[in-house]
Amino acid sequence: MSKLTDYPFEVRPLSSEEGGGYLISFPDFAECISDGETVAEAMENGRDALKATIAALKAKKLPVPAPNSGGVASGKFVARVPKTVHAQLATRARAEGVSLNALVLTFIAQGLGGPGSKARAKSAA
Repeated sequence: MSKLTDYPFEVRPLSSEEGGGYLISFPDFAECISDGETVAEAMENGRDALKATIAALKAKKLPVPAPNSGGVASGKFVARVPKTVHAQLATRARAEGVSLNALVLTFIAQGLGGPGSKARAKSAA
């Protein structure tokens, strides 16, 4: 069983527009953040927020990410795009004979270093 101190965290100063003080976040828990007037206060509040987040996940019988896991990703997300972009993607998918989902996944994979990204990188150089 992991201890709270096993989870990595990030502390950053908040701008005056954000209210000042410091923000703490936990990369393994996208939904778990806290703040404080000082770094020490942010860390104390963050520890309490992390305890509450883990307790809530357990109460709902949801998986608790392991330390340094990057969190629990379902593999599904929703992206809103302008109607014109949606129409262009749908037209391209039909022309390619694939689903809109398959086309977008291919574009994402290419952008993340999948097939075709090296050719684009060479042509851009």
